[in-house]
Amino acid sequence: MVGVQQQLGLEGIPDKLVRVTPARLSTWAGCPRRYRMAYLDRPAPKRGGAWANATLGAVVHNALKAYFELPRDQRTPQRAELLVHRCWKSDGFADSEQAAEHRRRAQRWVHDYVSALPADFTPVAVERWVSAPVGEIIAEGRVDRVDERDGELVIVDYKTGRHGLRVDDAKNSLALGLYAMAVRKTLRRRCNRVELHHLPTGTVTAWDHTAESLDGLRERAERLAGEIQEATDALDSANANDVAEEAFPVRTGPHCSWCDFRAHCTRGQQAAPDLRPWALLGDG
Repeated sequence: MVGVQQQLGLEGIPDKLVRVTPARLSTWAGCPRRYRMAYLDRPAPKRGGAWANATLGAVVHNALKAYFELPRDQRTPQRAELLVHRCWKSDGFADSEQAAEHRRRAQRWVHDYVSALPADFTPVAVERWVSAPVGEIIAEGRVDRVDERDGELVIVDYKTGRHGLRVDDAKNSLALGLYAMAVRKTLRRRCNRVELHHLPTGTVTAWDHTAESLDGLRERAERLAGEIQEATDALDSANANDVAEEAFPVRTGPHCSWCDFRAHCTRGQQAAPDLRPWALLGDG
């Protein structure tokens, strides 16, 4: 269930503050049925197997986390490559040869990425959990990295997908916007800039938020959180299959091909083709 924290209103009437993460909001927006199976159904339906592209992304994130936790004088591009090797997993890859090729790619990405950083660079925070009231919700999540530039904090999110990124990807990212607002309150520092660091291409896609643009993302998050809470309350009060179907409808699309709960969703199976676990690597 979505977490709810009671807060006294102006006249002593409790107002609900819904505790959400960007992952929960994204799951709901993509498909309410998937949200129900992921977070509410008990016993939880069995998930599908690992996806190679997700494994690759997790390895790069873990290697960079370990890298920035090292003393600064031990941070070298060669050490970063070694950390990729140590963090490596082969879940979802077609075979050992494909896994080895992508491990080498990841090592090259990370080597080149840290080589481009200033010699004296040290982030403010790495893999920092933030939780703070933002409007009518409590925004929570783990930020890949928080930097400081020109006296202000910057949200950094690593990306390892096969496609490049656009400015709108940073501008419209609900996760990055919520992280910026939560970091402001958690660290009590100004934070407007959000960045997507695409390691395969070595590019940075950035956006400097205004009060208005952050308000727009906050309102979007509040709307989604309200929908989640309404559907969850309906399920709790009735606990009937017809309510579950109505309150948590299937939302089909290409994403049905890689849904964790594809095996439990006939409509999803009909809407999109089955994919191999390594198909999203873009190897052809």
